[in-house]
Amino acid sequence: MMRYFLTKLMTTTHSLINQNIRHMSDFAAGLCVAGLLLPEAVAYAGLAHLPVAHALTAMLTGLALYALFGGSRFAIVAPTSATATFTAAAAVSIPMASTSPQAFTTVLMALVLMAGIVLILLSVAKQGQLSAFVSRPVLRGFAFALAITIVIKQIPDAAGLEIPRSVGSDPISVLLYAVPHIGSWHMPSLAVALVAGALVALLKQWPRIPALMVAMVVAIVAAQALNLVNFGVHEVGTIEPPSFQFAWPELSKNDWLSVAELAFGLVVLIFAESWGSVRALALAHGDKLDANRELMVLGACNATSALMQGMAVGAGFSASSANAGAGSQSRWSGVVALVMVALALVFALPALHLLPRPVLAVAVIAALWHSLSPAPLIAVWAMRRDRLLIVGAVLAVLFFGVLHGMLAAIALSIFEALRRFSQPALYELGQLGDTRNYVALERQAHAKALPGVLILRPEEPLFFANAERITADVLTLATARQATASVALHSIILSLEESSDLDSTAVECLRELDGALVRANQTLLLARVKDPVRELLSQCDPQGLGAVTKMFFSVDDAVTSTDERAPK
Repeated sequence: MMRYFLTKLMTTTHSLINQNIRHMSDFAAGLCVAGLLLPEAVAYAGLAHLPVAHALTAMLTGLALYALFGGSRFAIVAPTSATATFTAAAAVSIPMASTSPQAFTTVLMALVLMAGIVLILLSVAKQGQLSAFVSRPVLRGFAFALAITIVIKQIPDAAGLEIPRSVGSDPISVLLYAVPHIGSWHMPSLAVALVAGALVALLKQWPRIPALMVAMVVAIVAAQALNLVNFGVHEVGTIEPPSFQFAWPELSKNDWLSVAELAFGLVVLIFAESWGSVRALALAHGDKLDANRELMVLGACNATSALMQGMAVGAGFSASSANAGAGSQSRWSGVVALVMVALALVFALPALHLLPRPVLAVAVIAALWHSLSPAPLIAVWAMRRDRLLIVGAVLAVLFFGVLHGMLAAIALSIFEALRRFSQPALYELGQLGDTRNYVALERQAHAKALPGVLILRPEEPLFFANAERITADVLTLATARQATASVALHSIILSLEESSDLDSTAVECLRELDGALVRANQTLLLARVKDPVRELLSQCDPQGLGAVTKMFFSVDDAVTSTDERAPK
């Protein structure tokens, strides 16, 4: 009995110690994240051309809702550079937004709200794999080009350089203006930026220290002590606290339609960026996530943020990976970050107006530094795969801007998927030795074609975009074999192992192929037929391809059935 109580006591003590360690780890991680989020919120509000209050509202809303309903113990849902830049570019493209700053804010809130609603609807429809429609090379190319774009646009603030409106806001124009006019750079502003950048780089050697927050605090103290305004160094200015005022965006029907069109790009960006971040961290730590749940929570975060006058939010890589790196054990780290940010806003918000704008530019660059690494692009390039996608995504953002660049990147991914599915390889199979295995003849030298039988396998699922092409190629190959073979072709076997189901176009094309082969005194047999395809064909064509004598579970079974069809 004594042994039992001692064992129980030790187990309980061990459990309490582990819980305390976890709580301490969450507390430390929350402090680290809070130190990162506050300067990022100020920086990303500038990217979105909004007052900082909108970013603070979004940050507090995202942290609170994800802590309550999210699935990842590492995800930090807050404004991100990509969503801030994209929403600003998208809102500007709607004519109403150019009428006044308030109209611009209304359009941007409508865009975020619409994206949130679409994310929720996609979750209800169980479309959690939405991000798969945008390939990783495209996303990496987009993120790399976006980082370059944003960093170049920080040059005027970091160097105290005024860019004329006639020059344009695209990164190429800004760079082409800033470099020749280096003599016009404001040296005190540039010195402040360089000192702040050096301090951030130095503090980055200790990941648990919130480098950006420390640099901002030092800059505020220095700005007041040295009176940097007298040297011509601009300050951020007055920052209003978040109001959390509920408001539904008032737009015309046409403007809502325009917002709905642009929301598609924002939806893909939010979920692709967020899911990529949380999934990578989950895989690294052995966690499991539900993509549909993440869709729902991200949608709720964005819809609520918009209704409370907040920016778009997502699980950005920098904040989420910083949370994981700081030792987070649960979503309590997000709660700690929420509380610390709220306390900072209550007691330290008025001091933020002293922050020099060059330091804010440095904060933006530091937050995006990880995205400037070309290593992920080089790794894909070395595979000799998807090179066109990478180059296309980078050039699209640099030359067409963030909005059209993102839409072009999505179009590239969809085009590549359609190209592969609509132009599948059609391999002829042969028997491998005396086995029951049938492999591609052009890949296996020891495989041999069977006399009188043509076995074909499309390498992609059969559907409306490729069904006509595949069936036409089958007829072409059958005609060619008939013309050259010493034994008359009597059976064509089509292996459907890649097709888990068929649409109506594919069914019609298969029936047309069957009819054409019957007229040529040849028989079409289907191998590796999955149950949904079997049931469909049995229902719609019971006397033809749906007959039990026409469908087989293996290629070998189909080949065996051709013996009775061979001419005697």
